[in-house]
Amino acid sequence: MILPLPPWGKALRREAAQGMGGCAGMTGSGVLNGLISLAVFGLWRRGCIDIHGAVAECRGLRSCCSSGNWVDMLRFIVRRLLGAIPTLLLIIIMAFFLMRLAPGGPFDQERNLPPEIEKNILAAYDLDKPLLQQFIDVNPFVCRAFLSGDHAGLAGEAAAQGLVFDGSKYVTDQKRQVRCLGGYLGKLVGGDFGPSYKMKDFTVAELIADGAPVSALLGVSAIVLALSIGMTLGTIAALRQNRFSDYSIMSVAMIGITVPSFVMAPILTLILGVNLGWLPVGGWNNGALANMVLPIVSLSLAQIAVISRLTRGSMIEVLRSNYVRTARAKGLPERLVITRHALRAGILPLVSYLGPATAGIVTGSLVIEQIFNLPGIGKYFINGALQRDYTLVMGVVVLYASLVIFLNLVADVLYGLLDPKIRYD
Repeated sequence: MILPLPPWGKALRREAAQGMGGCAGMTGSGVLNGLISLAVFGLWRRGCIDIHGAVAECRGLRSCCSSGNWVDMLRFIVRRLLGAIPTLLLIIIMAFFLMRLAPGGPFDQERNLPPEIEKNILAAYDLDKPLLQQFIDVNPFVCRAFLSGDHAGLAGEAAAQGLVFDGSKYVTDQKRQVRCLGGYLGKLVGGDFGPSYKMKDFTVAELIADGAPVSALLGVSAIVLALSIGMTLGTIAALRQNRFSDYSIMSVAMIGITVPSFVMAPILTLILGVNLGWLPVGGWNNGALANMVLPIVSLSLAQIAVISRLTRGSMIEVLRSNYVRTARAKGLPERLVITRHALRAGILPLVSYLGPATAGIVTGSLVIEQIFNLPGIGKYFINGALQRDYTLVMGVVVLYASLVIFLNLVADVLYGLLDPKIRYD
C-alpha cells in the first residue's frame, strides 16, 4: 500500500514535479525532493527515472517516456551493439585459429582411407585450402557480378573461371557454391554454421537447436535458484550483522566460492545419489524433476555464495541510509521497510552482477552436462573439442559469446533503469 502524504510531503512532491518540467530534468532541491518522494513515499508507480539523475513524476507512461530518456537509452543500446561486433569478431578469429592450430584434425583417426579419398574429403570441407583462406575467401568476380547484376553479360567470364549462375548463386562444376565472401566467416555472416564433421547427418544449427532447450532450462533454473536463496541469505545476514547467523552464512558462502562446480557435482552425486540413493546420478529422463535436482544445485551453489555476500554488503549500507531511518521513524512495519525500500537499492549490485553470473553458469554447464550425461549444448561442445569437430565447436563458441554480450547489455540497461544516477553517455 502507499501511505497518504502529509502536507509537507505533498509540498515536496509538488516542488519535485514543478522543478522537473515533465521528465526533462531536475536540479538542486528538486532532485533531492524527488529522491525523498521516491524513497519514502513509494512513488515508483507514478514516476519514471530520468537518465540525468532525476526522478520524474509524470501523469502517464506516454508523457513520461516520450522524452529524451528512451532516445538516449536507444542510442546507448545501439552503440553497445555496434561495439559488440568487433568483440565478437575477435572471439571468432581467436577460436578459429586456435582450433586449427591444435594438434590433430577431424579425420586423423580414419587412417585406413586411401590418399585419394582422404583428399576428396578434405576438399569437400575446404580443409585443403590455406588456413587464412579457410577463414575468409573473397571472390572479386562474384562480388562484381552481384553488384552489377549483369549475370548474363558476365556469363563468358564466369565460364572461364569454371562458374555457372543458376539463377540465385554461382556454382562450380561440382555444384559447390562460390560466394562473394566465402570461407567460414562468409558462411557465418549468412547464418550458416556449416555441417558437423563427425555427425554427418546433422548440421551445427540442428545440433545446437536440439541441445539449447536442455541447456536453457538448466541455466535459467540455476540462476533463479541462486537469486532466490542468495538474496534471502544475504538479507538475513545483513539484518543480523556480527551475530552467529551472519558468521555462519558467510562462512558457508566462502566455502561455496572456493569449491568449483565440477568438484561439488561429484561430491553431491556420491552422497545423495550413490550412498543415500535419494536422487538419480545422471541422465535426462525427458526433464524429470528428480534428474534435474543435482545438476541445478551443483551449478547454483557457487552463485548462491557470491550473491549472498553481495546482498549482505549492499543491504548493510542501505539499512544505514537516511531514507530507511525516515521510513522507520514514520512507523512503517519492518517487513515493509525491508521489502519496499531497502531491497530496491540493495539489489542494484546484483543487477550489474547478473551478466557475469549468467555467463559463469552457462560456461559451468558445459562440464556439468558432461558429468551428468545431459543432452545439452555442453555435451556437444566437449565431444566436438575432443574429436576436433571444428564447425561444432565454433558454433557453440559463437552462441555463448553472443549470449554473454547480450546478457551484459541487458544488465547495464536494467541498472540504468533502476538507478537514476546512471547516465547513458
